[in-house]
Amino acid sequence: MTGSSSPSGRPVAVVTGASRGLGAFLARLLSGDRYDLILVARTPGPLARIAEELRPRGGTVVDLAGDVADPGLRGRVRAAAERFGRVDLLVNNASELGPSPLPRLREYPLAELERVYRVNVVAPIALTQELGPVLERVGGLVVNISSDAAIGGYGGWGGYGASKAALDLASRTLATELREAGVSVVSVDPGDMRTEMHQAAFPSEDISDRPIPESTLPFWAWLLGQPKAAISGQRFRAQAEHWGVSA
Repeated sequence: MTGSSSPSGRPVAVVTGASRGLGAFLARLLSGDRYDLILVARTPGPLARIAEELRPRGGTVVDLAGDVADPGLRGRVRAAAERFGRVDLLVNNASELGPSPLPRLREYPLAELERVYRVNVVAPIALTQELGPVLERVGGLVVNISSDAAIGGYGGWGGYGASKAALDLASRTLATELREAGVSVVSVDPGDMRTEMHQAAFPSEDISDRPIPESTLPFWAWLLGQPKAAISGQRFRAQAEHWGVSA
């Protein structure tokens, strides 16, 4: 691993699912921490608005609209990262909930289930592969966004939860495999939040009592201040009384 700096001298973060919810919050947080940003989301309009909001803060913001399940989009992310010359942080936040209302697993449309796995499992692994060289250059950190559904066995959540359980295992495995390369990997369950995805999971319910993504700020401030190698391979819960839990 060799030292490197982006043209601006700032660290560089890639955030997927950055147009709304937790992803938009993390983009704002990292911008405030003087990161240059590569922001990715499926919806061009909201993504462009986030990018325009953050550019006056002084950092470089690249916004790439597209589907993380698309290899072409992942190639564009890699090309943008190579122009910076480094990636200090990759946040695999983009997620696919699946059909709404949530179907029982025994009746889950298999084409939809495959889509959930392509977005929630294959895409984070693929982006980690694509960005491997620039992550290794600076000993970067990969954060994979998980869910309590990964361990809950909740009725109706089988497709989404199983994909997040697979992502948790992939995170631990990548942490082991990338240790010698100096890249660290963790998974994070952010907890229930007042987001569009959570509303889609409960289309007929009032979710206004759920906390907003900004409520997880103390956790992220702590996590990003930790020695990366010391936390690699762990699974965290951003809203729990004790953030660290056994995976």
